[in-house]
Amino acid sequence: MPTLFDPPASGPAATPRPRRQVLSVSELNAIARAALESTFPGVWVEGEISNFKRAPSGHLYFTLKDSAAQVGAVLFRSQAAGLRFRPEDGLKVQAFGRVSLYEARGSYQIVLDRLEPAGLGALQLAFEQLKARLQSEELFDPERKRPLPVLPRRIGIVASPGGAALRDILRVLERRFASLDVVIAPSRVQGEEAAAEIAESIRRLNRLGGIDLLVLARGGGSIEDLWAFNEEIVARAIVASEIPVVSAVGHEVDVTIADLVADLRAPTPSAAAEMIVRSRAEFLEAIVTLRRRLDGAAALAVARRRHALEAAGAAHALEIVRGRWREAALRLDERAGRLRALADRRTVAARHALRILAERMTPRRLAERVAARRQRLEAIRRMTGTAIATRLAGARSGAARLAGRLEALSPLAVLARGYAICRAVATGAILKEAGAVMPGEAVRIRLHRGGLLCTIMEVEDGGRTQDG
Repeated sequence: MPTLFDPPASGPAATPRPRRQVLSVSELNAIARAALESTFPGVWVEGEISNFKRAPSGHLYFTLKDSAAQVGAVLFRSQAAGLRFRPEDGLKVQAFGRVSLYEARGSYQIVLDRLEPAGLGALQLAFEQLKARLQSEELFDPERKRPLPVLPRRIGIVASPGGAALRDILRVLERRFASLDVVIAPSRVQGEEAAAEIAESIRRLNRLGGIDLLVLARGGGSIEDLWAFNEEIVARAIVASEIPVVSAVGHEVDVTIADLVADLRAPTPSAAAEMIVRSRAEFLEAIVTLRRRLDGAAALAVARRRHALEAAGAAHALEIVRGRWREAALRLDERAGRLRALADRRTVAARHALRILAERMTPRRLAERVAARRQRLEAIRRMTGTAIATRLAGARSGAARLAGRLEALSPLAVLARGYAICRAVATGAILKEAGAVMPGEAVRIRLHRGGLLCTIMEVEDGGRTQDG
C-alpha cells in the first residue's frame, strides 16, 4: 500500500510526515475476520454448552464455556442434520471448526463442522437421551405391555428380504406350525433410510388388518449396524401399533430401544419364532392330556358312585337293592361310555372345523368372495337404475295425457273460442237465461281475457222485450 503523507509544515526545515491510515468499521472487521480464519483454519475446542438455541432455519447457536472463559459457536443446518445426539445446555462436548468473526456485530465465534460429546460416544449418548425421555413417558412399564395370542393365525414380519434373520424365523415356523399364515413387509434394517422404512412397515401391517402378531427381525451387529432400531420414529411406531409387537433384533447381549418398548423381547430371531408359536405336537399333546383328564374324572365319578352303591347294598343286605345297584352301575357304565364317545366326536368335529376354517380364511378365498359380492351389488345397481328410469318415463307419459284432458275440459278453453260467463252482481249467480235479471241490474261478464261490468238496458226473453 503506498504511504500517504500529510502536507509539509511551513518553513524550509520542515520534513514530510506519514499520512494516517483510517479504516471504516466494516473494513476493520473484514481484516480481522481474514486474519482469524487464516490463523485458525481448523481447531478442536472442548467446553460446556450453554445458551443453546435452535433457530427456525435449523442452525444451532450456543456458547462454549469453561470455568474461566466462553466463546460463541454456530453449527449450520447441513452439519446439524448429521448429529446422532441432541445438544443441550450443560452437555460437555468437543467441537471442531474454524475461528471467524461475525462482522455485523464485531463478535468472534467458532463456525463448527463437527460436534461430539466428550467422554461418551455420540450414538451411546443419543441412546441414553432417548431412553430417558421414553422412560419418563412410562413406555417401558410392564403394565403397558400387551399379552401375545396363544395361537396366532397370521403373523407379520418386518425384516430384510435377503437377511438370515428372516430365513431363521421362517424355518422355525415351518417346523413348528407349517400351516401358519405369514405376511412379510420388506424393509431395510440398516442405513440412513432404514428407520423410516421400518416405521412405515409397522404402520402398513396395522392398516392391512387380520394380523395377530408383528415381529421385528434383524441379525446381530455393532451399535451402528443396529442403530435404526434405536431411532425415535421406530419406537413411536411400535407404541402406536394396535398389534402386539415382538422385537427380535441382534443377539442376546444387544439391547435396543425397540426391545424396551416392544411387548416382548426375544434374544434372537430364531428364539422369537420358538416363543410366539407353540408346535403342533405341543397342541396335540395338550389335547391328549385334556382327554386323559376327562377320562380319569369320568372313571373317578363312576367309581365313587359304584362304591356308594356297594356300601348301600352291603348295609341293607337286600337282594332287591343289589339288583337296583347293578342296574344303576350298568347305567353309569353306559353313560360313561356315551360321554367318552361324545368327547371323541366333539374332538374330531373341532379338528375338522379348524381345518375348514384354516382353508376358508386364506387371502385368495376372501378375495374371491369379495369380488363375487361386488359383482352382485353392481348387477342390482344396474337393475334398480333401469326400473327407476322405466317408472319415470311412464309417470311422465301419464302426466302428459292427464294435462291434455284437463286442458280440453277447462272453461278457459271455451272462453277462448268467443264465449263469455255472466254473473248477477247482486247474487253472484251465473246467468243461464235472460229472464233471471231485470233492466237496470248490474251484471259482470267474464271474457277469455279480462271482464266487463255492465248495466242491463233491455231484456229479451223469448220474443218479449222489457225496457228499463
